[in-house]
Amino acid sequence: MRRSIALVAVAVTAMVALAFLIPLAMAVKEIAETRAIAEAERQAAAIVPALVVTDDAEALQRALASTPAGAERLAVHLSGGRTVGFSRVAAGEVAGAGERPRTVPVPGGYALLKPVALAGGRRVVIEAYAPDKDVTRGVATSWTALTGVAVALVAGSVAVGDRLAARVVRSARRLGDAAASLGSGDLSVRVTPDGPPELVALGRAFNTMADQVAGLLSAEREMAADLSHRLRTPLTALRLNVGGDGPEAEQSRLAIDRLERAVDEIIEAARRPTRPIQSGCDAAEVLRERLAFWSALAEDQERSWELVGADVPSRVPVAAADLGAAVDAILGNVFRHTPQRAGFRVTLHQGSGMVGILVADAGPGIADPQGALRRGHSGAGSTGLGLDIVRRLAESTGGNVRIEPSALGGVCVNLWLRTESRPAQSRPRRLLRRGRAH
Repeated sequence: MRRSIALVAVAVTAMVALAFLIPLAMAVKEIAETRAIAEAERQAAAIVPALVVTDDAEALQRALASTPAGAERLAVHLSGGRTVGFSRVAAGEVAGAGERPRTVPVPGGYALLKPVALAGGRRVVIEAYAPDKDVTRGVATSWTALTGVAVALVAGSVAVGDRLAARVVRSARRLGDAAASLGSGDLSVRVTPDGPPELVALGRAFNTMADQVAGLLSAEREMAADLSHRLRTPLTALRLNVGGDGPEAEQSRLAIDRLERAVDEIIEAARRPTRPIQSGCDAAEVLRERLAFWSALAEDQERSWELVGADVPSRVPVAAADLGAAVDAILGNVFRHTPQRAGFRVTLHQGSGMVGILVADAGPGIADPQGALRRGHSGAGSTGLGLDIVRRLAESTGGNVRIEPSALGGVCVNLWLRTESRPAQSRPRRLLRRGRAH
């Protein structure tokens, strides 16, 4: 923007300067020519008294030599074609001199032909020579000065325009940085409105918008925390209803403890003003952890399962909690929407600049794969938020989610995450054993 304003200042000032300086330059040249011709006319007038007295060639020659211009610049054309002094014009030019003085171009300058009428009907023409150095005297200096003035005007206008543009650009850049910070999750960022009135109004509008966004998010966090806190009452009742000391009662109490910890994490995350910045996580470690959690339920439902390709580290630019939530959402759908004993396979694939988590099952499949990715849409009576969570996680890295038929007979949910580096492709290798159907 500063460059554009500087170029506009150069163009406008240059046009204005040229509009004034070109006529001034021409006027300076004409003034110099007029001055030189006027000087030649004064030199010609200096010989007129001698012509009144005599027309003798020798006397006129001495008179020409005695003038400031000298015989080299003055000549007298007498009647009968006689010429006294050094003449630079042709005879035809002298004959056509007329009654008024006129200027004739000659090699090296100009010649002023001045007719003079004397007593007795005599008529002579005085020739005064003006060399080019007299005609152009001071013109180059004046033009140099005018050029310097033009350059100074252009430079001054560019400097002033750049200062004004810097003020606008500085304000706009601060506003842009604040908008980027707000978009990255810093809800405390505000700007000090300055600059032109339009940017001041824009800065105030930004601050108002940031206040409203912070207020709305705070209200949503409190609402989410309150709703999550309401789960404590049924969990407490459920804990009280679990009695006995057998293994099944202990397993139920452990499940309730895990659920209470999850609720506590939800409440803590909802009340946190901003989400912490995560540098990434190891997808293989997250998959091993989540499969260890789901394996107990898989064994209870007699599901065969398999984890492939999670034996080597695989960094992805998402938080471990977010990736774990996405994996839980996919596996939760497998357990909720496929019959018992329907197996599943989780594959970690490392591609060129991409990491893929492929979850295939042996269930009945999905009638509308595209609709299943829409938020709130579910063809199986659920909330329709699970796959939307997965989709938003993938898109946050520049990746995507696809639902395709699986080799096990059901569907395969492909979660692709774009990574910052480009790891070499590796063939999936089995890490954990295949579960046996009981």
